[in-house]
Amino acid sequence: MEPPPPPRRRLIRSAVAVACAFLAANGVVALVGLLDAPAPCDVAVVLGARVRPDGTPSVLLHDRLLRGLAAWQRGEAGLVMVSGGLGVEGHEEADVMAAWLIARGVPAERVVVDRDGWTTWHTAVNTRALLEARGLSSALVVTSYYHVPRARLAFERVGVPRVATARAAYRPALRDVYSLPREVVGLAWYRVRSV
Repeated sequence: MEPPPPPRRRLIRSAVAVACAFLAANGVVALVGLLDAPAPCDVAVVLGARVRPDGTPSVLLHDRLLRGLAAWQRGEAGLVMVSGGLGVEGHEEADVMAAWLIARGVPAERVVVDRDGWTTWHTAVNTRALLEARGLSSALVVTSYYHVPRARLAFERVGVPRVATARAAYRPALRDVYSLPREVVGLAWYRVRSV
C-alpha cells in the first residue's frame, strides 16, 4: 500500500484542483453568455454601465443600448426599461440611456426609467415590480455576455415569471480578464443570498 502524500503535496493538489474548477467556471459563464436566448417579451430591460464624463454612453453601455434598441425595433419587446444609478462621473445612467433611445426613435412613452437600479439585483426587483404593476409577465434582459448568467439568475430568483436574455455585441477586451472571475463569484453569491 502506497503511503499518503505529504501534507504539502496534498495542499498543492487541492489548490490546483480549485484553480482548475474556477477556470472551468469562467469558461462556462462565457459560453452561456455568448449563447444567449433572446425571445419576445413584454419588456426589454437594458442594464446600465458607465457613462463618460461628457454625458455620452461608454462603449459598453452603447453596445447594450444598441441591442435594446434592436429588441424594440424587431418587436421583441413593447417597452424598454433602462436601469442604472448615479455614476461617479455625475450622470444618471438611466436618464442618459433613455435620452439615447428616444433620440433614435423609441417613443418616450415606451421607455421606462429606473434610476434605482444600483445593482443587477435591484434592477431585477424593480423589474418584477414594474411587471406586477402593469399586469405583465416577461422580461428580456439586455447586458454584456459575461453578465448574462448572473443577470438571468437574479431575475429568476426575485420572481420574474419568464426571463429571456440578449447580449450586446461581443468585443474582446482587457476587462474580460477581471469581469469573468467577478461574475463567477457573483453567481455564487446570488445563488445563496436571500430574496
